Amino acid sequence: MPSFDTKLDPNLEAVANAVDTSQKEIGTRFDFKGTSAAVEFKKKEKEVVIYADSDFQVDQVRDVLYNKLTKQKVDIRFLEVGKVEKIGGDKVKQVVTVKAGIESELAKKIVKVLKDSKMKVNASIQGDEVRVQGNKRDDLQAAMALIRKELDYPFSFDNFRD
Repeated sequence: MPSFDTKLDPNLEAVANAVDTSQKEIGTRFDFKGTSAAVEFKKKEKEVVIYADSDFQVDQVRDVLYNKLTKQKVDIRFLEVGKVEKIGGDKVKQVVTVKAGIESELAKKIVKVLKDSKMKVNASIQGDEVRVQGNKRDDLQAAMALIRKELDYPFSFDNFRD
């Protein structure tokens, strides 16, 4: 029976490269001279931490990061931006989480969208991905198009089997 897996799978190596090039640009830019502006990538936690002196500077650093991520072909919809927190004195930080894997709430939405469409496919939640099965390859391709159209996430479709 033909099937495919739907998942959210960012390229963490490209994220790490984007953070490194952002840090280099921050170090050389005139408007960041003498400030504590910095970007750090914690790969295990899948978090990018932005350090700065003010909220405005956090926004500037985030713009530099987004620019570098776009050049590395990483979709910024993978990022979930947290609140700006004070970390003592006049310093602030912001944690940006890199989403990987489909949460149960989103997986339920995918299953519901496919069931409501009356397509001849079956969707089942398997951990942090959703497996979609159908009798015809055309049905599966239509299901992929529907998922992309209805839900605004950078999904990847893997393990396409005939």
